[in-house]
Amino acid sequence: METNRIVCGDNVVVMGRMPDFSIDLVLCSPPYDDLRTYTGYAFDFENVAHQLYRLMKSGGVVAWVVNDATVNGNRTGTSFKQALRFKEIGFFLHDVIIIEKSGTSFPSQGRYTACYEFMHILSKGKPKTVNLIKDSVKKWSGSWGKTRQRQADGSLKDSTAKNCGAGKSGRDDTGAHGFKARTNIWPVITGKGFAHLDGDLAYAHPATFATTLALDVVKSWSNPGDLVMDPCVGSGTTCVAAKMLKRNYLGIDVSPEYCQLAEKRLATTTDV
Repeated sequence: METNRIVCGDNVVVMGRMPDFSIDLVLCSPPYDDLRTYTGYAFDFENVAHQLYRLMKSGGVVAWVVNDATVNGNRTGTSFKQALRFKEIGFFLHDVIIIEKSGTSFPSQGRYTACYEFMHILSKGKPKTVNLIKDSVKKWSGSWGKTRQRQADGSLKDSTAKNCGAGKSGRDDTGAHGFKARTNIWPVITGKGFAHLDGDLAYAHPATFATTLALDVVKSWSNPGDLVMDPCVGSGTTCVAAKMLKRNYLGIDVSPEYCQLAEKRLATTTDV
């Protein structure tokens, strides 16, 4: 199977020609709820989901960025429906990342202003690769007091962790240079001039996700030399991040316009 390229065509048809167990990581933000007008799109979620399950290696991960539209005051629930359907097909719902966006387009009326998107982390069995990003500053080591853990019968049991009650004042600078793994709420700076590291080319597409987000996903669930795919590649951000981090990549899109855009971006992409 030829890699490190953009394939222009219907993603279900293209994936149908690919061999089983061939993909390590998928990062995709598919069209959903008619929130944007895309060139050439008729998204077939059901068949895409089945093809992804067939293509993923054992332990492979799908990072699925999706959200909901609000119609007449009622959220569609598309994000939840798709996550549950992936589980029915056979994927594990390994984690749910909340992408906390730095800005919003306009304040909501009658509800709290939305500033996030869901990223469902789906795995074919236990993930084979997990490289936790450690960029959350440690403020102390140990816990300040003895902690207890709730048992299945409702009773409380004293913690047996060796650092329980061993709290120290000030920032802990031991191990990993004073940083610990982040939580599953990921702040992402969005907006023109911030979301992408390679200029303004990506904005020729109506709905991009940040290159910084893509880089963090690729770092977390793949290793150099792995194959990273995006079946709705759009402006090419997934493939750009994969190339920057020395992963092999494959992007699919039905729109010749978007395929050309992705290829332009990749032509100027270098390793980080």
